[in-house]
Amino acid sequence: MTAADGQSEATGGPAGDAPDTVLAGPSTWTLDPARSSAELRSKSMWGLVTVRGAFGELAGNAEILPGGAARGRLEIGATSLNTKNAKRDRHLASADFFNAAEHPLIVADLASTTRTADRVAVQGTLTVAGETRPLSFNATLAEVSPAAFTLRAEGVVVDRADFGLTWNQMGMLTGPSTIDVVARFTRS
Repeated sequence: MTAADGQSEATGGPAGDAPDTVLAGPSTWTLDPARSSAELRSKSMWGLVTVRGAFGELAGNAEILPGGAARGRLEIGATSLNTKNAKRDRHLASADFFNAAEHPLIVADLASTTRTADRVAVQGTLTVAGETRPLSFNATLAEVSPAAFTLRAEGVVVDRADFGLTWNQMGMLTGPSTIDVVARFTRS
């Protein structure tokens, strides 16, 4: 704890709000889209340029079960990706990539978590363009209070080919994409 601000160094929350106490189940939580984000990075131009974008439509929920296990769901609007290039954004929403006309949501169903202090190992599935694949990543728990908490997942690697997103004119797209998510949940 830092004496200067009364914040817990491990959680960023007010002193005395231990995650084990605050996040004891059962409880339900709702994603706060105004304080949450999902950002994408992908290599283009034969690996010379990194395309960055942010999704503008996020929704979700989480449930902490008796005993502290948790599960949740994050829904991302497939047409809400903003790479600051409208033509590219329309192409990413097309059938060549997200196929948003038929599959308007990108969905992460988080089936189970294991928490050790402020580290959370997450297991679940990711559905993109109608294809569902296993998903696992590590996240950091932050800003824990009785009313809210934040999960931060940085550098989650997703191979677009696993979801049938194989369009690649002249071999311009290289490697997997990287996703960073900040998910702020408030008590329901």
